[in-house]
Amino acid sequence: MRAEIVSVGDELLKGQRINTNAVFISTALAGIGISVGRVVACSDLEDEMVSLFSEALHRADIVLVTGGLGPTRDDRTKKAVQQLLGRGTELNPAAYQNLADRINKHGLVMSSSLREQAMVIEGSRVIPNTRGSAAGMIISCGEQFHHHSLVLMPGVPCEMQAMMERTVVPHFAALSDTAICHTPIKTVGIGESSLAEIIVDIEDHLPAGTTLAYLPHAAGVSLMISTIGQLHDGVDRDNRSVVEAIAKRAEAFVYATSEVTLEETVGAMLSAQGRSVAVAESCTGGLLASRLTDVPGASSYFLQGFVVYSNRAKQRNLGVPAETIETFGAVSEEVARAMAIGCLEKSGADFALSTTGIAGPSGGSPEKPVGMVCLGLAKRKSTNVISRTLYMHGDRKQNKLHFSEAALRELWQCLREES
Repeated sequence: MRAEIVSVGDELLKGQRINTNAVFISTALAGIGISVGRVVACSDLEDEMVSLFSEALHRADIVLVTGGLGPTRDDRTKKAVQQLLGRGTELNPAAYQNLADRINKHGLVMSSSLREQAMVIEGSRVIPNTRGSAAGMIISCGEQFHHHSLVLMPGVPCEMQAMMERTVVPHFAALSDTAICHTPIKTVGIGESSLAEIIVDIEDHLPAGTTLAYLPHAAGVSLMISTIGQLHDGVDRDNRSVVEAIAKRAEAFVYATSEVTLEETVGAMLSAQGRSVAVAESCTGGLLASRLTDVPGASSYFLQGFVVYSNRAKQRNLGVPAETIETFGAVSEEVARAMAIGCLEKSGADFALSTTGIAGPSGGSPEKPVGMVCLGLAKRKSTNVISRTLYMHGDRKQNKLHFSEAALRELWQCLREES
């Protein structure tokens, strides 16, 4: 079975909203063996919706539509479907009761526009809305569209997600005879072309039904290994064989083969080893601490952070010697090491990470260009303080993200060596 996703809303085409719904739907469908062949954003114009829905229904077994089911004038999805299928609408008692309960709870009065959200296309299977008011629908579109299905859901993410999980996925899981397995491979410290070079022979001999996609992002590159077939055991086996081969070949750069972040991986390693960390940040401005504390349970291993943006703050809060800054400059490995040592002493942590660099767009020089970062890593009961200088290429926000990723990578490598 193949699906297409249509996201309705002028706000998507104008760049006012990011289409996160399509990502969620694609992932949910993949879990039941349904691949998505196309994702399209569409305006609120009825004629454009009718044309797009018609084209999609001729190609795909399932067309999932989000948006345009609300009570305002720009919500025209149902009208477009009525025009497409030549069907009327009918009041669904369960949807109306859900709507009435929500209206009473908020002290509102039922209006004709609100009542419209309980009206469904004739012949629909109603999808209950447990998070909102507009009912969803699963519609068999008849012989003219090869009995393919049209699924209508609200554009509000929490409402759509509940409908997918409670109704849409179980409904189509019973009809799917295909198995799909997607496994990510997360890497750090290596670029796309370099990674491709070291796994070229693996990529040249992928099992039938398996594909490999490179997913570059602001802080590095990930891989997605996808396998499709008829038998779950065979699909899982082929997918796992490729993942294991790549993970072994690129072992020095692979930190996870699941949907986890680098900060989650580092946090899990710290917890497993019973170790703690503190950070001293200049150029990252608190981003490193923010990423570490984004992980639930971070309080068990993250002690504190220092944001020491000025030279004076580095001296006063971390005890960085003024002569070190004067001799080597604030952006130097010498200062990064001094920051890490001061952070370790002040916090009492097992590890202390430091960052000092030039995020840009100004402040660089031929000797110390924009994108340069110096990192420090100090360890409890060790006189050896690791320091490193790296050069990134991006705008200010990208460089800050690159810098924080590089610092986390240093800690990850250290924890891996000591495990």
